[in-house]
Formats: sequence, structure tokens, C-alpha cells
Amino acid sequence: MTKIKVLLVDDQELILESLHIVLSLEEDFDIVGLARNGEEAIKVCEQFQPDIVLMDINMPIMDGVAATALIKERLPVIKVIILTSYREVEYVLAALSYGAEGYLLKAIHPKDLAAGIRVVHAGGTLITQEMANKMIKSMNNTTATKSNEYGLSVREIEVLHKLASGMRNQDIAEALFLSEGTVKNYISTIYSKLNVRGRREATRKARDSGIMDH
Repeated sequence: MTKIKVLLVDDQELILESLHIVLSLEEDFDIVGLARNGEEAIKVCEQFQPDIVLMDINMPIMDGVAATALIKERLPVIKVIILTSYREVEYVLAALSYGAEGYLLKAIHPKDLAAGIRVVHAGGTLITQEMANKMIKSMNNTTATKSNEYGLSVREIEVLHKLASGMRNQDIAEALFLSEGTVKNYISTIYSKLNVRGRREATRKARDSGIMDH
């Protein structure tokens, strides 16, 4: 029997361990790694090529949305399932827009979790009707933003909005569940894409070009 290779990603040791214990009991699963942030997840993916990644969203160093985007870009055959709580809808939508195969709530029963992994491995997706509707709405709202001439991602536009409202890097990091280092990386990418040197110039250019309408 070919086993399904699974990578578990969560910054909370207790969740990581309990997922490991629960999923190891399934005969058709092979847990190939445990990662505590997005950067570790990408390294394990490159090394072990798992079939499925169970990805937490809110993590230090690199969050699950950014990690999903990079994994899907570099190793598109790997399937990503987002592990989430109810309040993280926007982040789930962002991860789905980068190609994640679906999401599961952290409070799920272990048997349902295992069943979800098998569905995705077999080529299915895990998106409820409600989430699909939200996704369509969200895509309609961001189509204009996504096609901006500077090629900013949805996440970069989020950071840019926060920058423009005068928030400090630390506050942006907290608001978007990112580490300060990740926020700095986003900001430097935004500056280079907009070809500007500071937040005031970036804000002005974004407003002039219609990326931000307020």
C-alpha cells in the first residue's frame, strides 16, 4: 500500500504533537515532518516532497498564507489543506486564492480530519458552499485590485493599506498575524514594485494609480 505522505505545520507544540499522534494511527498515512512556521514547512517540502501539507495560518517568521503561496509556486504538485479557526476567514480566502485545496477547522474530529486528507489526496477539494460564496464575492471585490499595473499581490495591498493609514510595522504584523520580519519583507517588495523609497511616496503612488481608493 502506498502511503500518503503528510507534513504537519503549526507553531503550537501541543497541536502539532496531538495531530502527529492522531494521524500516525491511520495505516495509510506517513507523517514525513513537523514544521513550526512557514519557512520550515517550505524546507521540509523541498526535502521530503509530501503529498499533503496541513497548514496552520497564524505562525511566526512566515505565516501559512505566504508559505502556501511559495509552496504552490515552487512545488505545485503538493496539496495544501489550511487548518483554521472560525475567525480567520480572510486568511483562508487568501490561501485558497494561492491554490490551497481546501481548509479544515481545528476543532474537527480526528476521523473527519483523516477523511478530509484522503479526499484531497484523491483529487477532491474541501470548500464549503458558504466559503465558496465568500470566495466569489472576495474575488469580485479584488479583481480590480489584483490587476493593478504594478503587480502587487492581495497581501501586499493589505500591507500597503495599513502602511498608508500610518500604522507601525509592529502594529501591521499584529493586525495581519505576521512576524515583523515578514512585514518588512512585504514592505521592501512593495517599495521595489512601486519604485518608491518610503511610505509617503508609496501611499501617494498607490492612490494616484487607483490601487487604493481612499
